[in-house]
Amino acid sequence: MDGRGRLAEPVTRPARLRRARRRRAAQAAGLPRFMQRLWVASSGIPLPRGTGVAAASILLLGSLTYATVIGGHVDTVRATMADWRHGLASAAGFRITSVALAGGTQVSRDEVLELAGVTGRTSLLFLDATAVRDRLRSNPWIAEATVLKLYPGQLRIDIVERQPFVLWQKDGEVSVVARDGTVIAPFKNRHFEDLPFVVGTGAREQAQAFLVALEKHPSLRKQMLVAIRVADRRWTLRLKNGVDVKLPERDVDAALARLATLDRDKKLLSKDITEVDLRLADRVTVRLSDEAYAARQEQLKTRKSGPGGNA
Repeated sequence: MDGRGRLAEPVTRPARLRRARRRRAAQAAGLPRFMQRLWVASSGIPLPRGTGVAAASILLLGSLTYATVIGGHVDTVRATMADWRHGLASAAGFRITSVALAGGTQVSRDEVLELAGVTGRTSLLFLDATAVRDRLRSNPWIAEATVLKLYPGQLRIDIVERQPFVLWQKDGEVSVVARDGTVIAPFKNRHFEDLPFVVGTGAREQAQAFLVALEKHPSLRKQMLVAIRVADRRWTLRLKNGVDVKLPERDVDAALARLATLDRDKKLLSKDITEVDLRLADRVTVRLSDEAYAARQEQLKTRKSGPGGNA
């Protein structure tokens, strides 16, 4: 009580009123009981100066981020930020002034620079050498790349290109393929027309092993027109004179050696035949051409009707 006999006014009344208002608001909002208690309890916590400004800034930033993602502008914003960084670094003396390129024959200098993302505003400071190398290797012609940054403004790029190895046909489309089986490019340049020609599913992946085996027999390699992969299990070798050689699924080296021996000793591939079947290890089956077959049948008839024959 004060000196005049009146009750003193509680100093916490404003806080009580705030809590009461927050309790009623929470109840009206239909919040669960534990959330009502949390909401009311938070009314007594003093907030530091500037909390409102920080909260508003976070809300604004979150809204801008959400709008950027939903609107599909992430790449645009990222590119703008990267350009801004490169601009600052270039102004500070780190602009790329020269690019030394080595090892490229099939990929032009302009293509390399485009893949590397190097423009007139690109700075050496913010150039990601690992990312540049990965982008360069995304080109089928480029097997490996080395990116070297020489401060303040020189860039060196060394690339190792894949070498064309075979022409591969599948579903009517012909492609240039490297030794490791990578499809390099569609076949449009007549410069590659002398490459070995393979056809069929699995031929691209198995071409290297087969051609290495065939190269051991130069006489057969010279006669090769196309190698056909059959059901991705075995090869049929079609020769320039139209003869098909059916090879086994296994022991291809032995089959090719036997064929080379027969051709050397018996001139097998020069005879009037259309097919040589080497799929069985213990025999060689030969199919005559229609003309040779007819001549053979006539010869047999003549033998039978001649002296000592059955006619």
